[in-house]
Order: sequence, then structure tokens, then C-alpha cells
Amino acid sequence: MSLQQRVNDELKSSMLARQAVRTGTLRMLKAALGYAQIEKKTEILSDADVMALIQREAKKRRDSIEEFEKAGRTEMAANEKAELEVLTEYLPKALSAEELESLIREVIIEVGATSKKDMGAVMKVAQSKIDGRADGKSVSALVSRLLP
Repeated sequence: MSLQQRVNDELKSSMLARQAVRTGTLRMLKAALGYAQIEKKTEILSDADVMALIQREAKKRRDSIEEFEKAGRTEMAANEKAELEVLTEYLPKALSAEELESLIREVIIEVGATSKKDMGAVMKVAQSKIDGRADGKSVSALVSRLLP
């Protein structure tokens, strides 16, 4: 079963179970998938396309949570957190801090990076190996810290 089909099936079951937050989040995701289908002029999106879209939506939620908490809007932040929980069910398991650091150290050695000037090359290879299991901001901070 494709990831897109899984989203559709779980939307139906959440509607039957009357899970308001889950249903709302999956409807939003289904709409975003529909727009992506139209944009790519395809009937069914690949799992990689669906995963990338889910990661973008999750990033939007994380950014919103941060902004709402800065503004003191805890109820809005709580709603975004609930949506983020639903979206993370579809994402691959995140890397731990130790795993991420180990992977980045391997990439630095692989690329032969010697200074911060090589950060772009390290980031490019690291992002391809991380494959959405860590956010770009934390990867960038870690690469910056590890490069002399």
C-alpha cells in the first residue's frame, strides 16, 4: 500500500472514530497531496513525494509552534503540536543526537572537509544520507560546530 493510500484509509477510519484533530490534519494533508498531484500532473504521487510533502507540513507546524509560544498563544501552540503528532506518525523515526553526530562526522571524513568553507558540500551529502530523519536547522548547527 502506498503512503498516499494509507493517508486516505486512515482519514476514513478517523472520521468513523470521530477523532476531530486527526481528521482535520489528515484532510489538510490530503488536500496538500491533491495540489501536489495537480502540480506534477500525475494520478498517484510516489512515496518519496508524499514523504517530502509531509516533512514540509511538519516543518510548518514546528515553525508555527515556535511563533505561537513566543507570542504567548499556548492554545494555538497546543493545536499545532497535536497536528504535528499526527504528521510524525508518517515520517521515518528521527535520528538521536548521537546517531546524527556520528553520521555527520562520517560525512566530514568522506567529503574531506577541513574548514567551514566546506560546509555546503558536507550539508549536501549529509542531507541525502539523513533523508528527512532530522531537521535542517539542527544538522546545520551540528555541521558548523564540528567543522573547524
